[in-house]
Amino acid sequence: MANQWDPVVIGKKTDKPKTNEEALRAAAQQGVAIETVKKYNAGTNKAGGPANAAKLENETEELHVTRVSLSVSQKLQQARVAKGWTQKELATKINEKPQVVNEYESGKAIPSQQIMNKLERALGAKIRGKKNGIGV
Repeated sequence: MANQWDPVVIGKKTDKPKTNEEALRAAAQQGVAIETVKKYNAGTNKAGGPANAAKLENETEELHVTRVSLSVSQKLQQARVAKGWTQKELATKINEKPQVVNEYESGKAIPSQQIMNKLERALGAKIRGKKNGIGV
């Protein structure tokens, strides 16, 4: 009795091109018309704007957005200066943009507990407390 089973090959290489450049070369060799289009901002992780922009835009007299208090922003600035750091250096240490530190120190930022924790840990100082609430 003869073996009627066909051998099975696993992991056989295909002739598909691996990259876009190889695909373009193969198409050009076959005489196919090629059209390339560059997409605007393709492959970037850029967001449309600041994360809190919508909250600030929708703010009215009835809907007031809580911001960092003056006392917290002053304590933050004093702790940073005491360490001898610039806003950029502090931002680098907490893995945030320098603009974030600037907004917190100027009192324009909408407070985030996560960022406040990062700031306190990096500076080694308590910048908020019972009397010095974040928003009031």
